[in-house]
Amino acid sequence: MEKPLLRHVVLFKFKDESSAEDIKKVEDAFIALKDEISLIKDFEWGTNNSPEGLNKGLTHCFFVSFETEKDRDDYLPHPAHKAFVEVLMPHLDDVTVVDYWAK
Repeated sequence: MEKPLLRHVVLFKFKDESSAEDIKKVEDAFIALKDEISLIKDFEWGTNNSPEGLNKGLTHCFFVSFETEKDRDDYLPHPAHKAFVEVLMPHLDDVTVVDYWAK
């Protein structure tokens, strides 16, 4: 059986004044992390398309997987992650983060 991965789920709501181009820059910067930080074991992302209307304005989901809690903890202050946050912050209206061990 494969060892479970630690899932780091990040949901963003962008500011109304952020353009599609601004949001694309954030997407591209987050996507680039998978190639810049070897601690990331798996990565996927997408935009909300639920018909339920329960997303509370959160439109983007990024799903980052790690082998250990230490890897996740080392990822957070990593210079590439910090550089991504600098791209994100001017456009971020709200964020939700949930981490869990896959079962």
